Amino acid sequence: MTFTIAQIAQALDATAVGDVSLSITSVAEPAQANADQLALAMKPEFAKTLPDGHALAAMMCADADWQGFGLKAAILAPRPRFAMAGLSAMMDPAPSEPAGVHPSAVVDQSAVLGENVSIGALSVIEAGASIGAGSRIGAQVFVGRDAQIGENALLREGVKIAARVRIGARFIAQPCAVVGGDGFSFVTPEEGAVERVRGSLGDQGDLNVQSWVRIHSLGSVRIGDDVELGANACVDRGNVRDTVIGNGCKFDNLAQIGHNVTIGNDCMICAQVGVAGSTRIGNNVVLGGQTGVSDNVFVGDNVITGGATKVLSNVPAGRVMLGYPAVKMDKQIEIHKLLRRLPRLFADVAGLQKGVSKTSGSD
Repeated sequence: MTFTIAQIAQALDATAVGDVSLSITSVAEPAQANADQLALAMKPEFAKTLPDGHALAAMMCADADWQGFGLKAAILAPRPRFAMAGLSAMMDPAPSEPAGVHPSAVVDQSAVLGENVSIGALSVIEAGASIGAGSRIGAQVFVGRDAQIGENALLREGVKIAARVRIGARFIAQPCAVVGGDGFSFVTPEEGAVERVRGSLGDQGDLNVQSWVRIHSLGSVRIGDDVELGANACVDRGNVRDTVIGNGCKFDNLAQIGHNVTIGNDCMICAQVGVAGSTRIGNNVVLGGQTGVSDNVFVGDNVITGGATKVLSNVPAGRVMLGYPAVKMDKQIEIHKLLRRLPRLFADVAGLQKGVSKTSGSD
């Protein structure tokens, strides 16, 4: 796959300078770039390493001195990282698997496959399932009974889509993601220690050993358009109503979304985030890595949490949260600074106590 500097710049709505006819076959970091590669020198610290490689052209920020690095051409973008999204799409190799069903795949006769759908080796498509046109289903994928997947989906190796799940267009699932597993719902015949602790904040009461009884998951999962799930991410089906994920949401690896959760549009859920059951999350929310959100709480629009934040109560729209339990980020940083001063404070207090004791003894 070869593009000229002019073609790349036009596709990215960026500015091409220098020898725009120069051909590019791939991209590379500046220090490792060869003559036929476009060096990604989008920050000054990256640009400094251009002399270590052999690039003739680079993608740089709009005001970069590309000629000062001895380049023959450059692509200048006002927001290079955003341009990187389009560039990476251009340079991503086309899928190698042709449209059609692999001989080892099992596709029920009642399943509906759109035009130019590819089904990989050892995959199973159950009765009543529907897969939209242009979708690519990798090896060892399972799509359950009556599940619906929109057009141009990409399901990587080992993805599991359970029965009755409904997914919009351009869905991407990385290896071994699971949509529609049962929710984690169990109850004891009588009020148990967990329920008492929630009310008492610590007192278990009289311990009474009981066995857990499963609450079956009768709902399913509904996912909008342009959603991506990372590897081993899991979205549980609802108990009675569906678990719902809006358009444009992106989930990193190992994210866990519990039963009955509702997530709005364009949310970013980072690695190892866990959202407990029946929680509602608004639009444009970003949950940093290892954030935990308790059950039955509400997180408003445009909320951002820092890494490892634990959300135990409702969060108003627009807040930036950090810590355990979560508080406003600036407050949490202030608390952390005060905690670091505690040893010195205790030492100062101990010194004052000794001084007071000596003074009292002399009297």
